[in-house]
Amino acid sequence: MVKSVSFLIKLNLIIAVFTLSGCGGGDSTTTNVDTTPLPDTSNTPVSEISDFDQNQYNADFSSNHFSGSANCAVCHDLIGDNQGNELSIVKDWSASMMANAAKDPLWKAKVQSEINRNPDLTDVISDKCTRCHMPMASIEANDTNQKIALFDDGFLNPSNPLHDEAMDGVSCTLCHQIEKTEQFGTDEGFSGHFTVGDSREIYGQYSNVLTQPMLNTVNYLPTYSKHVSSSDLCASCHDLKTPFVDMSGTIVENQTFPEQMPYSEWAESDFADEGSTPSTCQQCHMPQINDAGVRIANRPNGVSSRNQFSQHLFLGANTYMMSILKNNAAELNTEGVSFDNLIARNREFIKTAGAVNVQSASIVDDNLIVDLQVTNVIGHKLPTAYPSRRAYLHVTVKNDENVIVFESGKTQDNGAIVGNDADSDRNTYEPHYQLITEQDQVQLYETVMGNVDNEVTYTLLQAAQYLKDNRLLPPGFDKATAPEDVAVYGLANSDNDFVQGQDKVRYQIDVSQFNSTKFTVEISLNYQPVAFSFLQDLYTDESVAVSRFKKYDENRAIKYEVIAENSVVINR
Repeated sequence: MVKSVSFLIKLNLIIAVFTLSGCGGGDSTTTNVDTTPLPDTSNTPVSEISDFDQNQYNADFSSNHFSGSANCAVCHDLIGDNQGNELSIVKDWSASMMANAAKDPLWKAKVQSEINRNPDLTDVISDKCTRCHMPMASIEANDTNQKIALFDDGFLNPSNPLHDEAMDGVSCTLCHQIEKTEQFGTDEGFSGHFTVGDSREIYGQYSNVLTQPMLNTVNYLPTYSKHVSSSDLCASCHDLKTPFVDMSGTIVENQTFPEQMPYSEWAESDFADEGSTPSTCQQCHMPQINDAGVRIANRPNGVSSRNQFSQHLFLGANTYMMSILKNNAAELNTEGVSFDNLIARNREFIKTAGAVNVQSASIVDDNLIVDLQVTNVIGHKLPTAYPSRRAYLHVTVKNDENVIVFESGKTQDNGAIVGNDADSDRNTYEPHYQLITEQDQVQLYETVMGNVDNEVTYTLLQAAQYLKDNRLLPPGFDKATAPEDVAVYGLANSDNDFVQGQDKVRYQIDVSQFNSTKFTVEISLNYQPVAFSFLQDLYTDESVAVSRFKKYDENRAIKYEVIAENSVVINR
């Protein structure tokens, strides 16, 4: 077996091996292969295994249903379009959160925290969380009646027989084997309830493909199916409902919590299939090369060029985690991965999500009054999905000597937001505002989870409801008719200016004590994938996974991203 210290470094060795296996189109070559075995950790608790060993795996595995990403890369790497642009599928995917779903140190820390807080539900938590973060291992374990666990002798342990399948994350043969069953595209098929059958059909967006090379090499039959290009496919994991417990720790029967619902948000927007401007998840997050002609495989020689090629970038907004994966590559086994390229692409992507405009600005009776319109232009809430995410307005007023006289929403070096109630007291939260007059009032677009006793909670398994959800709505979303799972909660629900993709906020600031003849107002709409209060709650737990993540977080380079900026000068 090949020791995968770095997936991309290893790839050239794998290509030489598989050229001999019947894929065709290459010369018969040999190479020296590192056959150093993985460490024997069969009797070692995973808490005592280093990060490096936990994240080390062989990407050329083959199991009952799946084939490792290195096997796919042999033919589907080293490709480009007819204009000479490199379009490596494996390089794009390897930097994405899909590829790193199992290596994500925040995910591991949060799972360990949830288990610590609900030890009697360890099996429930492990099963739910690995289903979409380690889906290949989850499926194979269920198929062979093996125990599903993350820690101790579970999937993170290199001695676990499904360790390779687990650590390859959300890989090629997982997504491309999800079947279009009766449950596909319905609530019954979401939350990880997708089906991978035994037919070994690999579904793709192209018809009239060469089938024999893939059958010869990895025993999969390439099959055209429209469903692989639909938003329904993404919803298999990205619409997620989870069970929750009461205050005694007992699961509340027949009820679930809508933890992440971007698909259902999209279904209420103009971007839905039946909306005024239909657009699928893939069209935004996997941008297409429409007419440059892409040779989708590097072999055999008869492969023709195709248009409408979807880049496997999986664009998103989590530059924060990508910077952690990059800066701790030796421990997280991500050396050689092109994180810089994807961070730059994602930063551009984030700036297409929204805007902030000045509707009016004036000084009346020594009150500086600015009306801002914040706009969401994407097909789901902003921000969406995991309930640690928040967007917020940073508004600064400077006098004619460039001295700050008012500032709301300043981000501190530790990621906390000045004035945000939750960042100083996790039992509280900042309300939704229509009017802001003081510096300690901050407009945050976020979710706040509540337990069955209507108290703020950061424990996912205790989350029974949203006490606040004022995330910016997508265009076309009608909050008056929206389903309960994606409804608006808190004061934003009664805000008549919080509607279909927009929110209006007035800033009214007393400037009577300043003699300036003009004021400059600078506005920034910022985004954090993980709120400071969420992290502080996580850090109350004592576990190796939490301690490891805290170390990474303390050295993070990215505190927030800027979605949109604007400014206005107001003369007195």
